[in-house]
Amino acid sequence: MEKVKTIAVNVAAIALISVVLFWGNALYRQYVQFEKGEKGTASGDFPAAVAGYEAAIHMYTPGSSIVPRSAQKLWDLGQMAEANHDTARALIAYRALRSSFYAVAGIYSPGQEWIQRCDARIAALVAQQGR
Repeated sequence: MEKVKTIAVNVAAIALISVVLFWGNALYRQYVQFEKGEKGTASGDFPAAVAGYEAAIHMYTPGSSIVPRSAQKLWDLGQMAEANHDTARALIAYRALRSSFYAVAGIYSPGQEWIQRCDARIAALVAQQGR
């Protein structure tokens, strides 16, 4: 019976350590991708900025502060593009934000408010293009 307890404790410890390592790795990679988005924004490289922020959201981990910051940055890129009358880039930013949250949906679907906001902006921009 003592041997079974030891095995169970070891298995539980290994499982916990694995989860912590996986979560930590995902957080680190989120941060790296967010920084790529920041560098793209700072240098005016729109595709790099979108790709960095989008990739950070794709590495969703509960409790991460990077995901909401990345979502806001993508939204801001879309808003700036709209202000500059660049509908194509605005659509790229909004669609990247929306699809990022669709990509991480599972048992729990985070980012529903972002998806709804993006759907509204995308519909309005597509309707404008149709005129």
